[in-house]
Order: sequence, then structure tokens, then C-alpha cells
Amino acid sequence: MQIFVTKDENETVSLGERFAKTLKGGTVVAFFGGLGMGKTAFTRGMAKAVGAVRDVSSPTFAIVNDYGGEPHLYHFDMYRVESWEDLYSSGFFDYYENGGLLAVEWSENIENALPENTVRVVFERGKNDTERIITIDGGEEI
Repeated sequence: MQIFVTKDENETVSLGERFAKTLKGGTVVAFFGGLGMGKTAFTRGMAKAVGAVRDVSSPTFAIVNDYGGEPHLYHFDMYRVESWEDLYSSGFFDYYENGGLLAVEWSENIENALPENTVRVVFERGKNDTERIITIDGGEEI
């Protein structure tokens, strides 16, 4: 387990970039943490690391955003997923089987469906509004 403290959004993006450089296709990265904790900023860094071709935005209404890159990065928002049927209809399992890199926000909602080797990233508020404590469990050392 690795614990990082970022002072602002730019540091969170930078950490996401360094983190993604340690990952391979077929990896599921499960994000845990409340609204505004930096999950999308962290994903922006991941997208930069893989050479994504689209701007990163929260997939709240689309459920999944496809950013391209190598490995191919898919960004999921599972906030509104309430059942196995919802999860299947999101295409989650298809994207996983295709060897993409999956960044999954609101993983609390699909915890029982996450693969055994999922890398878990927990976001918590630090000492002030911009500081974040980010805990990464799984994957390689950054």
C-alpha cells in the first residue's frame, strides 16, 4: 500500500500520470471517495500518460468515456449503477475483456463485481480544501 499527499489539483494530475505509467492493459483501477475528491483530476493524469486523444471529463451522464491511448483508457462512472443488469448494460465486462485500462469512479457501487487483481485508489480530504490523501493498494510502486 502506498500513501501520497497532494497539495492541489495539479499535483493530483501529476500523481495520476506517474501511476498510469506503471500499469498495463487489462488493469481495473477502482476509485473510492466522495464528490470533488480528485478522481477525475487523477484520471486526467492517467490519460496524459497513455497519450489519450480526448479531453477528460466526468462520465456521469455517459457512464463511460473512451479516451483512446495505449493502453486504451476507459473512464467509468458507476454512481447510478444499482444492479447487475445496469452493470452489464454499461459494457464494463466487454471493455475489461478487450484489454483496456479501466478507471472506475464510484466503485463502491460495484465492489462485488471488481476483478480480484483490481488496483484500489482511495481519495480523502486532507488538511484543507485542496489537499488530498491518496492511498493506492495494488499495482507496482510509483
